[in-house]
Order: sequence, then structure tokens, then C-alpha cells
Amino acid sequence: MIVYKTQEEIELIRQSAQILGKAHAEVAKMIQPGVSTIALDKRAEEFIRDNKGKPSFKGYNSFPASLCISVNDAVVHGIPDKYELKEGDIISIDCGVFLNGFHSDSAYTYPIGEVSADIRKLLKVTKESLDIGIQHALAGSRVGDISYSIQKHVEKNGFSVIRELVGHGVGRSLHESPEVPNFGKRGRGAKLKEGLVIAIEPMVNLGKRNVVQSNDGWTIKTSDRSPSAHYEHTVAINNGKCDVLTTFEYIEEVFKI
Repeated sequence: MIVYKTQEEIELIRQSAQILGKAHAEVAKMIQPGVSTIALDKRAEEFIRDNKGKPSFKGYNSFPASLCISVNDAVVHGIPDKYELKEGDIISIDCGVFLNGFHSDSAYTYPIGEVSADIRKLLKVTKESLDIGIQHALAGSRVGDISYSIQKHVEKNGFSVIRELVGHGVGRSLHESPEVPNFGKRGRGAKLKEGLVIAIEPMVNLGKRNVVQSNDGWTIKTSDRSPSAHYEHTVAINNGKCDVLTTFEYIEEVFKI
């Protein structure tokens, strides 16, 4: 069942999303070679709790951390540990905040120092595909219009879209209906109506689209061990332009983007 939000509830999600965006920036300030992923997780949790929120992911289906940190060929759901970032890595950081009874959810992928031209293009195209998907998140359209637009942009640039992992509704629960795939056909899927809040999250591989689950029961990796990128925003459908509730503004201030 799809749960539509009132404007007041959407504003509560936006408040959660502001804390989330600032938590991402606190982590971004630390990202450099030699930093452990568990140190990034610790800082995110401290910041979220200091701002009266709770990390959405910690304890979710027994997930042990506040951040999903996925390095290189890890797509999503990576568990922070003692691994220290190295020059040439890429790192996806996915975070959620629960505040005022509502969740928000977003992700950003960072290069660590110098990376190859192919990887720079992968990050650029994945982020662009998120923006394109958001442009198609309009009242009266359908989920498939978002999905198709993302897939088209990714594949015309020579990359592949993961099929097994999807975006989702967001609200009082972290994962709600409907699912929002990153591939599909225009005119298919749930109709987008005012008050629908969804997470749009392209997950894009440099190589083939296939993925496998690691032995830890959480981390999803590319089956060919190619690098993967992930960007995500929580958005609300209204009668005009899509309302992006989460923000990369604080992250990009750190990096002067």
C-alpha cells in the first residue's frame, strides 16, 4: 500500500533530510587516504544523535552500523570496518536519519584522490542519471518514466544499471511502497501523485550489471568486480516541479564543487 504524505509531514521529512545532509558533510570532511570506514561511521552517528535524530540504518534488520559504506566493487550495504581508504578508491556512503517520526535517505559516491578517467565518467553519469530521474518525477507520470530515463542515460554512456536493487517509498518506515527501479518502460508502474515521497537511487556499474552477495550477508558486489557508483535523493511529488527533500549542498560546500 502506498502511503501519501500531507504537506506538514513532508516538511517533517525535510527537517530530517537537513540533518542527513549535514551528517554527510561531516563525513565528507574526513574522507582521505588512511581514514578507516569505521571512523566515518562513528562520526556520522555522533552527529545525528547530537542533533536529536537516530541513524535509520543501525539495527534495521540487524544491520550493525549507521552508514552503509561500499568501496570500489561494493555496490551497496557495505559494513564499516577497519579498512583504510586508499588513493584511487571510490566510496559510496549511504545514510538515513529518523527524526520527528519520519525517515530520510540519501547516498553520495566519492573518489579518493586521483581516479581513472573511466571512473570519473562513471561518477558523473550516475549523478546525472539521478538528476534526470528527478526531472521525470512529476505528478501524473508513472514510476516507469523515472526508471526509463535513468536506464537510457546510463546505457547510452556505456555503463550498466543493476536490476536487483531499487529505490523505494520513504516515510514513517524506511522502505515503503512503491519500488522505484532504475530500468523499465515509460508509462508503466505506479502513478505518481501529490504527496508521494520516494527515494530515487541509481546504482550503476562500470562493467556488467550482475551482482552477488558477500559472505557477510549484507554487502552487494559486482560479479565481475568492476567499480560501482550510487547516488540517492529523497523527493516529494507535488503538482509542479519535483521537490528534492535531501541535499548535496553541504557535501559540495566541503569540496567547493
